Amino acid sequence: MKELELKYGCNPNQKPSRLFMEQGELPVTVLNGKPGYINFCDAMNSWQLVKELKEATGLPCAASFKHVSPAGAAVGLPLTDVERAVYFVDKDAEVTPLAAAYIRARGADRLCSYGDWAALSDVCDAATANYLKYEVSDGVIAPGYTEEALAILKTKKKGNYNVVQMDPDYVPAPIERRHIYGVVFEQGHNFLKIDEDMLNNIVTESKDLPDYAKIDMIVALITLKYTQSNSVCYVKNGQAIGVGAGQQSRIHCTRLAGTKADNWWLRHHPKVLGLQFVDGIRRPDRDNAIDVYLSDEYEDVLAEGVWQNTFQVKPEVLTVEEKKSWIAQQQGVTVGSDAFFPFGDNVERARKSGVQYIVQPGGSIRDDHVIDTCNKYGITMCFTGIRLFHH
Repeated sequence: MKELELKYGCNPNQKPSRLFMEQGELPVTVLNGKPGYINFCDAMNSWQLVKELKEATGLPCAASFKHVSPAGAAVGLPLTDVERAVYFVDKDAEVTPLAAAYIRARGADRLCSYGDWAALSDVCDAATANYLKYEVSDGVIAPGYTEEALAILKTKKKGNYNVVQMDPDYVPAPIERRHIYGVVFEQGHNFLKIDEDMLNNIVTESKDLPDYAKIDMIVALITLKYTQSNSVCYVKNGQAIGVGAGQQSRIHCTRLAGTKADNWWLRHHPKVLGLQFVDGIRRPDRDNAIDVYLSDEYEDVLAEGVWQNTFQVKPEVLTVEEKKSWIAQQQGVTVGSDAFFPFGDNVERARKSGVQYIVQPGGSIRDDHVIDTCNKYGITMCFTGIRLFHH
């Protein structure tokens, strides 16, 4: 198939709309549903991310995309009992490595992942499909689906869930083009390979870079490669835990991603794990309640006459002091940036969220100040020399 007619473009008034190849066949096959223009934008970007992450790590990988940027990305490391509780995975549920990858990717920022596009590096199995079945999601792309998995996904959204199969052997043309305001832009496709060889230039006094941090750096860099710039990504245990995308200021990226990373860690707090929800609560309502509970607007869910709609027992407030104390316990976090840190303030903010490892291109006229700030806190920092802008 060379062409696929779409309902409309980014907005309903943008017609006609289609997906087509100037040469050859489309590398995608729609197995179920009717994906739209934005769905395919997410599908093409997210597929590249998981494909490259699998090649770089050898592990099953998944991503959760919204508006052409990842809300989360992860490799398929096993879930601990605490992580199962944080991500609301039944203790008896089967969790394959691929399912674990998507559970982690979705769990990074469940509010931003609401209505996501899922990407899977491997053939979708029944365990992954069963988890996807109960999440609010627009669609999924994978190199294939088992018969059982496809049957499960076809029951989602009254049979209209978007299921797309990607040709894993597809290689894009070396030159890519796009139109903006009637003008054709042309550039070489970004075939940059990200691997451990990019992590050899350690510029700080601390040279400590364990294998798990190397994996986290690779996760951060490949996630950033497909995140709208400017962008910063916090990673822990092979999982993006905070992505700051599309900010005009580097420090705002670092703050945004850091706040998301803090919220991810706060969801591990005993008070959050101990929340007793009313029976039958919808997943989005539960996730929103946790988000509000952790915010300064906690009274919106704890006020008398209101909390009863969400909780069986009125929760205790998680105080500012308790939050600060809990966040201060976070450690072993990696942060990546798609362009250089211009000032040491980015390092100052990152270390407050437990960052011990930083990977960035380098090249600022103030690199010495950034390095000195890392040295002050014993942070290990690598310079890759490679910028990862994505627009």
